[in-house]
Amino acid sequence: MADAAVEATGRVLIAADKFKGSLTAVEVAEHVTAGLRRVAPGAVVESLPVADGGDGTVDAAVAAGFERREVRVTGPLGAEVTAAYALRGGTAVVEMAEASGLRRLPPGVFAPLTATTYGTGELLRAALDAGARTIVFGVGGSATNDGGAGMLAALGARLLDRDGEEIPHGGGPLHELVSADLSGLDARIAETEIILASDVDNPLTGPKGAAAVYGPQKGASEEDVATLDAAFTHYVGVLEEAVGPKAADHARSPGAGAAGGIGYGALVGLDAGFRAGIEVMLDVLGFAAALERADLVITGEGSLDEQTLHGKAPAGVAAAARARGKRVVAVCGRRALSDRELVKAGIASAYALTDLAADPATCIANAGPLLERAAERLAARELRF
Repeated sequence: MADAAVEATGRVLIAADKFKGSLTAVEVAEHVTAGLRRVAPGAVVESLPVADGGDGTVDAAVAAGFERREVRVTGPLGAEVTAAYALRGGTAVVEMAEASGLRRLPPGVFAPLTATTYGTGELLRAALDAGARTIVFGVGGSATNDGGAGMLAALGARLLDRDGEEIPHGGGPLHELVSADLSGLDARIAETEIILASDVDNPLTGPKGAAAVYGPQKGASEEDVATLDAAFTHYVGVLEEAVGPKAADHARSPGAGAAGGIGYGALVGLDAGFRAGIEVMLDVLGFAAALERADLVITGEGSLDEQTLHGKAPAGVAAAARARGKRVVAVCGRRALSDRELVKAGIASAYALTDLAADPATCIANAGPLLERAAERLAARELRF
């Protein structure tokens, strides 16, 4: 049963990320809107689905008015997949997970040593073909650990073994690399601003590097992690011979370890600039203008937890809103942050699905209806303009 109707004539901005595994960011906004309107029909509700560079980044751009473009590219295991990017004017939003993400693998199948980012390079080339001269390159949700080698090869780089042949796909074969030639990279890259958008600031190698921190999530064993980290170190050495000291410098740079090291490939090969993914996306989506129109901001994601505080979408939304003196509340599937942690992040309160149904499986299966009930609660308590 909905809470009693309240009089509210202000403006609400819904700027939430996806609930991973249950609802897209667009669906989150739809369900929150439905719940709000049942309790506060007079409120003006504006939706701006957001993303931090990972899964759902293209969908968020399309919801904000970009055109969805689809192209056939190489998937992480080598078979073709249909991947999308978003385009508006000369700006493209490219999401590497569309071509090379975990969601492109069959259920239960991982390929930590052989999965390739070649299709991501093809996706970037498609954006260039469409006239993009600014590319927001969102990385996250990857199935790959190849240091961006596949992406660079698709864009014209030559990565050769001792026989002068192209090395096989994947991070494992990087140990076979003897020489690298980046002179054949698509010339349009030099004329294009490429922004590496990620919520990950890890370096490429070492205990905080791509293989050690994220490899196990992609099926890498302890032995695989050691193999990959050694292969990345070798890769950097060969690229240093090809392009100079910047290859080693970029390996230590924030974001180099993003998405199995594709961040490194973008930094060293595409001259990309690294920015926090949510900051980039808020700029691209027109968040500042929408924020000015709002009296209350509703953000959120599937799990409000420690990771949220380190560059995830809700923290970015809350920081931007707090800077403009706007009140922020959140919706989520589960909440693992204290009131103090939320307030410190700029979020006044949070409404979790687990407050309504304790069983996580129930929350996932019935996320939409439960989110509407959570939004009704939120409206009754927060929409007192």
